This record gives sequence, structure tokens and C-alpha cells, in this order.
Amino acid sequence: MHPEPFPVVDAHQHFWDIGRNYHPWLRDEPMIPFRYGDYSAIRRNYLPPDYRKDAGGYDIAGTVYVETEWDPKNPVAEMKYVEALRREEGLPTVAVAHARLDDPHVETILERQAAFSFVRGIRHKPRANVSAGDGTAGGMTDPSWRRGYALLCKFGLRFDLQTPWWHLHEAVELARAYPDTQIILNHTGLPADRSSQGITGWKRGMATLAQCPNVAVKISGLGMPGRTWTADANREIVLTVIDLFGADRAMFASNFPVDSLCASFGQIFGGFRAIVSGSSASDQALLFRGNAIRIYAMDIS
Repeated sequence: MHPEPFPVVDAHQHFWDIGRNYHPWLRDEPMIPFRYGDYSAIRRNYLPPDYRKDAGGYDIAGTVYVETEWDPKNPVAEMKYVEALRREEGLPTVAVAHARLDDPHVETILERQAAFSFVRGIRHKPRANVSAGDGTAGGMTDPSWRRGYALLCKFGLRFDLQTPWWHLHEAVELARAYPDTQIILNHTGLPADRSSQGITGWKRGMATLAQCPNVAVKISGLGMPGRTWTADANREIVLTVIDLFGADRAMFASNFPVDSLCASFGQIFGGFRAIVSGSSASDQALLFRGNAIRIYAMDIS
């Protein structure tokens, strides 16, 4: 049963046509290790008609397309593809492009990506340790990576950060060193370890990051291998984020089609609605659409 129509700006989603375009992780063999386990079900084309079908029952007012680990040799081609999608399909509304921040030619790439009128930011996942127990510094401390990061402000670009929670102390230092660059933390800081120790570490990292006013967070990517996505399973995570960042610096997102490995679009957004059902109408409006519109400078008429 579909919920009543409910306006949503989806702050994080993807499209891909793997017959036309090269995405190594979707086409190459063997498949790479993935946090949701077997992802063979999404190694197929996923286009706006598929998304609209998945999101049936919701009034999708706009979406933020986030880079899809396209052929790293030609990241600008991805935005040319998105430009055509927007013209032909009316989605996405805006996009987060890719550029390797440690590339010696990164300034030229950023300039070309920023030239697309709909590009709002960049995502380049910094190098990360595989576990919280490894105290080795991550990619956000790398001087060449930071030189590229320092250029984002020049081109008016935001930064979508995807990193596990045990590197959030590096994100704090980054946010403080470059206060004029908006950071949007992807996928809730990746709280995959739901043990008591894991949740405690995640909360500590998120609480410190929330003190940086130039950081917002996407509440998304909450699936866990072999476990059903439910409001009860994710309530503590969602409410903790809203409590730490406030309703004006958090936004809900589907991460579709990736999170279709864990739940349907309706299960995810229905779960979000259930979790915040006791919040004010104004706070809900911010979480489901207002913050994404403001933070990504979206023209939603």
C-alpha cells in the first residue's frame, strides 16, 4: 500500500546505463568487496523511469545525483551524460560530480565540472582504513589531496564526503581549516557496526563533527547485510543525527538504486516518516526537502 503523496527532494541518488557507459565496479569481474555484500542485483541499467517507478507514491520534487564511480579516466564525460539525462528525462535536478583531488590536473577538472550549470559539488572518497582499530591516518590528511580540496571554494563547489566514522576527526580538522567550503557527510557516517562499542564510537565522531557549522549530513545508507531495513532498527541512528546536527543540517536520501539491496524506496522513506512523526511539520519539511534545496542551491519551482 502506497502512502499518500508526500513531497520529497531526494538528496542522494544515482543513474547509470552500463551498456553505454563504463563503470568499473558495475561491469568488471571479479566484483569488488561491498559493504552490502552481493550487489549483483544492481549491475543493470537504472534510469529515471526506473527511479520514478521505485518512488511511486511519493511526489519527487527534485533529486541530487551523486557521481557513480564512472570511468576515472574521463570524469567530465559523466556530467555530459547527466546533462543529456536532464534534458531528456527532467531528472536529476542537480549533481555532485567526481574529480580526483590528488590529481595533478585537478584544477582544470574542477573548472570543467563547475562549468555545468547544474553541478553543485564534488565527491572523491578519501583513502580510509578498513577498521576503527587501525590508527593510520586516512586520505584527508594527504597533502596532495588537500591541495585539491583547497580549490573547491575557488569554483564555488561543495564537497560530498564519504568516509567511515573512525575518520571523522580528520573531517573535523578539514572543516575547520576550510570554513568556507560546505561539507555534506554522506550516508550518516557509515554506522555499519551496530554493536555497543561501534555505536559509541560513531556517536563520538558525529558529535565532534556536528560542532563544525559548515557540515551537514545525509541520513541515508543505513542498510546492513542480512538484516531487514526497519524504522525500529534505525530509529536511534536517525534521531541521534537530528539531535546532534539539528533539523536544519540534516536531510533524508534514498541512495537508490544502491539501497534497493536493503529495502524498497517506500520502506526507507516510510521508515523516515515514522521515525520523525513526532517532529514539527516545519522540521519535517526541512528534513525531507527544505535543507536539500537550500544546501544544494536547487531551483525548485
